[in-house]
Amino acid sequence: MQREPLHYQFVRIAKRHNKKLAIIDRGLNRKFTYGRTLTASLILADKLKRIDDTFVGVMLPTSAGTAIVILALLMSGKTPVLLNYSTGIQTNVEYSQKKCDFEAVITAKALLEKLNAPKLKGYLYIEDLLNSVSILDKIKGALFASRSADRILSRFSNSDINSTAAILFTTGSELEPKAVPLSHRNIIANLEALSQIYPFASDDIMLANLPFFHVFGLATTMWLPFRFGMTIVTYINPMDYKTVCTIIREELPTYLVGTPSFLSGYLHHSQSGDFKSLKLIVTGADKCPDSLRQAYKEKHGLTIYEGYGTTETSPIITVNTPDRCRPGSVGWVLPNLRVRIEHYDTGTECGIGEMGKIFVKGESVFSGYFDDLEATARSLHNGWYDTGDMGYMDADGFLWHVGRLRRFVKIGGEMVSLIRVEEELEKVLPPDTLCCIVESPDAIKGAKIIAAINRPIDEQKILQEMMRRLPAIALPKRFIVLDDFPKMPSGKTDFKQVTTLVRDAIRPL
Repeated sequence: MQREPLHYQFVRIAKRHNKKLAIIDRGLNRKFTYGRTLTASLILADKLKRIDDTFVGVMLPTSAGTAIVILALLMSGKTPVLLNYSTGIQTNVEYSQKKCDFEAVITAKALLEKLNAPKLKGYLYIEDLLNSVSILDKIKGALFASRSADRILSRFSNSDINSTAAILFTTGSELEPKAVPLSHRNIIANLEALSQIYPFASDDIMLANLPFFHVFGLATTMWLPFRFGMTIVTYINPMDYKTVCTIIREELPTYLVGTPSFLSGYLHHSQSGDFKSLKLIVTGADKCPDSLRQAYKEKHGLTIYEGYGTTETSPIITVNTPDRCRPGSVGWVLPNLRVRIEHYDTGTECGIGEMGKIFVKGESVFSGYFDDLEATARSLHNGWYDTGDMGYMDADGFLWHVGRLRRFVKIGGEMVSLIRVEEELEKVLPPDTLCCIVESPDAIKGAKIIAAINRPIDEQKILQEMMRRLPAIALPKRFIVLDDFPKMPSGKTDFKQVTTLVRDAIRPL
């Protein structure tokens, strides 16, 4: 496939697979062929051209409508800014509007009502946009869509694959969110690399229930299946575990991607045989526990393949595959990327098995944060992106991720990995017990380790078990129970919020 912007590629795919199902929307119980999706996108694009802003916010749940809005914005010469609606809507919207200098935000009245969210300046409601489509609009759109791909594309204003395909925001789980512009080239390069190691085909079906405001959902469950002419099955809520299992059983997807937290939910709400259609399960965004891998193997006969990526790398950097898998690692580097492990103190390249900072270089790496030269200068060095993560490479080329640099703490002069403590704690906790390890200032040793958990435990018994695996300085000094355990929309632990709650709980009155 030639190198053209993502929406150009979609037009060519849609013309080739005109009558094939493109999207099965299980939230709205509607189905869209590729031809219908193309027509709807072109009609909506004509409406969206009238928006003055170059950037346009998109705050919608995962659905056929959201995919069509994203396509339509690109077709109209606009850049979609994907907004997180799951936490602090007003804060997120106003922050992004100010950061990227735009006003228009496409959202849904039904979504705002469900979340009891305020109506803000700049909102354009998808319901109103659809109601404004006249019979004449539909006729014109259908006639336009009936033309050849080249004639349709000749009407588009921007064919530059280096232009921005989307602006997303980092999760802000540890710091304030940063705006990440990803170009068409960035995303296409990542999809091309994935196609070299996985046998994607047009008869595959992708379950798309991750939010499109996260790059894992946008690139992997929307653009990837569109690129190969797959059918996408959308659903608005990845945490509706029972319904998701029903959808998998009924729609027979071949690919499932999700965070370990979501996969754990599906495991507990599924029956043997529910996942018989799945060829591949890929997980990322958080460490996959060995127990989850084993449980999927025993219950469904399926292997979970773990990968690693970031918003800034569009997203995937490494992944395990059926013919090259090492459980516990995050896999091997994609064919068009380079990974370098650097010593934290010296900046020299680490040897095999030596832990250091993870740097990435390649076409799928972004060119810098939007309107933030300082953050860009900290993160990009001669084309190498500093992920802020720590890890090491083994002799066979598998990358082992050991945690965020910020999740290392110096105690009594020694570096301790909070992730390592977390992993050892998880091994000895009762089933379904959540945990997060944070550090708190200590007057004598500089820092101390605190464990946040979601239910009471036998602390002495747990500590005795952990003492067999960890040195004394790495043992939690206190356990704090958080009944409402903070999570990000992706299913990852909200480390920043957990840290705040824990430090508030131990602060002297």
